[in-house]
Amino acid sequence: MSQSLLHLMQGFGVALQPHNLMWSFFGVLVGNLIGVLPGMGALSAISMLLPLTYTMHPIPAILMLAGIFYGSQYGGAIGAILLNLPCHAPHAVTCLDGYPMTRSGRGGSALGITMISSFFAASIGIAAMIFASPLLVSVAFSFGPAELFSIMLLGLFAGATLSRGSALKGVAMTAVGLLLGLVGTDVSSGTIRFTMGVPALADKIELVALALGLFGVAEFLRNINRMQAIGGGTKLGLREMRPSLAELKQSFFPMVRGTMIGTAFGAMPGTGPTITTFIAYAFEKRISKTPERFGHGALEGVAAPEAAAHSKTQVDFIPTMSLGIPGDATMALILGALLIQGIQPGPQLISEHPDLFWGLVASFWIGNVLLVILNVPLIGVWVKLLQVPYRFLYPSALFFIAVGVYSTNNSLFEVGEVLAFGIVGAIFSALEFQVAPILLGYVLGPMVEEYFRRALLLSHGDPLVFLKHPISATFVAASGLLVMLQVLLNIRQKRMTRK
Repeated sequence: MSQSLLHLMQGFGVALQPHNLMWSFFGVLVGNLIGVLPGMGALSAISMLLPLTYTMHPIPAILMLAGIFYGSQYGGAIGAILLNLPCHAPHAVTCLDGYPMTRSGRGGSALGITMISSFFAASIGIAAMIFASPLLVSVAFSFGPAELFSIMLLGLFAGATLSRGSALKGVAMTAVGLLLGLVGTDVSSGTIRFTMGVPALADKIELVALALGLFGVAEFLRNINRMQAIGGGTKLGLREMRPSLAELKQSFFPMVRGTMIGTAFGAMPGTGPTITTFIAYAFEKRISKTPERFGHGALEGVAAPEAAAHSKTQVDFIPTMSLGIPGDATMALILGALLIQGIQPGPQLISEHPDLFWGLVASFWIGNVLLVILNVPLIGVWVKLLQVPYRFLYPSALFFIAVGVYSTNNSLFEVGEVLAFGIVGAIFSALEFQVAPILLGYVLGPMVEEYFRRALLLSHGDPLVFLKHPISATFVAASGLLVMLQVLLNIRQKRMTRK
């Protein structure tokens, strides 16, 4: 431990060098601002700025890209809470309770808790990187296709509990998401499936288009006759963003549990942040004594998923740096930047490039402090945003959505996808079907299929492989218990209704 602390001090010496600090600040500033814009996110920003790193020294280049990555996470939460616009899929869960808090005049508290959760969770995630990297890497190696499949299966069943109403409706929406995830080219066989003869669907349905359509555009269509500004009497200032003691006590343990979930999933290669936030939210709702509050402005519904997202964001660098296995598309871009710089990720990276690794770790803390400082003067911007009349705000938001989605792949077809999913989302919401499980099913569906195939291939078609491995069997049993618990709760509710 003392050796790690010594290395960390050396890392701070690297990260605090003026030119490295400048690029780190530039990264978090760009990430924070782009994260707020609908349709834009870390993936788009890093893609655009990646050519800039070709002529840069490796350390400032990676510090800048990492700053964009975790800076956009906080920026995305702002858009989700204030405008119900999840710029990336993980923040779709934050919309469920963050936006109702804004509508009820508590947007400042939601942002304040988000800021505290992000810094707390990021700090724990960084500490895990420093002291628990060898353990987390060994844990990651113990997860094969069977274990990863069982985790995804548990995530899918947990997704049904996100529904505010009928659990059956939640299961139905998860199934819709699974079907949407199957559209496109099959990874194993290369067969184009379920595209209905539309060539543009061969590359699958775009995730950003699905998320922004189901939440952002659908919200606009549901409130198309609204004239006044969002949030009515919402105030956003330092006083409003400073949570009360009761709010801190209410959100502390959800924050801790979300951090633990994000840290655990961060070490697993191939698991993106979306499943982490959904599981953290579902877990909080399941253990809550008043689950009916969720979806109507529960503070725990903001604290837990945001903590999970930010701790996972930090710990995501463990499999990327130490194993060379990215957790999602954004981490794959950062991995590519390392390779372009002639740095080979793997177990030898820490010993061969200690200045890069420990400088990056130290920059995480510096960058998260910069984010807190940066968002204090930006409070005035968010206040002005809420004071814009709805009839001006949402057409502007739709414009940015269209531009952001188009800029991802230069495809007008994907702009049409946003509109189509917006209409579908508005219809489902009118019928009291929650759309969040659709996103979960879409993200997990292809991964569930892939790991299921791999596990059966390695076991020569033996379906019992999922029960022979202890870790996999544990998650399968947890999935079964979750289903049984849901059935028992439904039976109990029906009996109480009859009485």
